[in-house]
Amino acid sequence: MSAQMSYTYRGLVVPVLTPFHDDGSLNLNAIPKYATYLAEKGVKGILVNGTSGEGTSMSVAERKLVTESWVRAVKKTQQHLMIQIGGAPLPDVLELARHAESMRVDSVLCLPELYFKPDTAEQLIEYLKTVGEAAPNTPLLYYHIPMFTNVNINMGQFLETIGDKIPSFVGIKFTSNNLEEGARALRANNGKYVVFLGNDQLIKTAREIGMDSFILTSINMFPEIVMDILAADKETQETLATSLQEKLSKIVTAITNHGNWVQTMKAAMALLTDIPVGPPRAPLTPISSAALEIMTKDLRSLGYKV
Repeated sequence: MSAQMSYTYRGLVVPVLTPFHDDGSLNLNAIPKYATYLAEKGVKGILVNGTSGEGTSMSVAERKLVTESWVRAVKKTQQHLMIQIGGAPLPDVLELARHAESMRVDSVLCLPELYFKPDTAEQLIEYLKTVGEAAPNTPLLYYHIPMFTNVNINMGQFLETIGDKIPSFVGIKFTSNNLEEGARALRANNGKYVVFLGNDQLIKTAREIGMDSFILTSINMFPEIVMDILAADKETQETLATSLQEKLSKIVTAITNHGNWVQTMKAAMALLTDIPVGPPRAPLTPISSAALEIMTKDLRSLGYKV
């Protein structure tokens, strides 16, 4: 049976933050507690080494160590484990793909080549085909995040073009606010591929076009709100779903007003949970004490005890 046929995971995935010590070294000891915290909140899917996980700021050896730690952790929590392997020179990406498969992870997610960028769907397919051949038995997803990669290939066209050229290919993470493109991707090849939306502020709108799967950083801190949005939408409680989405959007804005996505999310994680994720990895720096004070005040005004 091909990986395409066997990949059935749908729903929520949390892109976890990578715990670092203050000196910038990995804090792998925090990962079991992190996995348990999320499992107890009802979070069944984990994405490791993504944007929020600062995968592109780590060495290949470090990324392997983080992957291995999460593999051990989810053996106890039984969470779906997705590993982001891209954002590195192709030989390193292939090494990470082979490593992820050797660890028997549930799926791999891959950024495009970031320097010699693909310009066409065909070029992207060739790149992903090479990656897929390095881990032929592991479901492969493409990571579409044009705001960082500047790879602007239309995902609807891409998914309509790919056909059966990559046996292990199963879908995409779609981090964009272009839901017209997202809808085309969702419909491609009669809905053959999973599309995970990576936009915390468009959950309700995305549900209206049929999206049912999401990879959202806010799940780290606010899993209940995200799940309540989906539950209200499923029960056609439109006013409640809209109200909850507006609440989450206000929270995300209050957090991200103060710097880069990762910087601010790590600061909020420290304020709102007891998971020691530590500072962001260089070249990022922690947000200023003044910004942290404002974020704290804003979160309190939104009803959070910080």
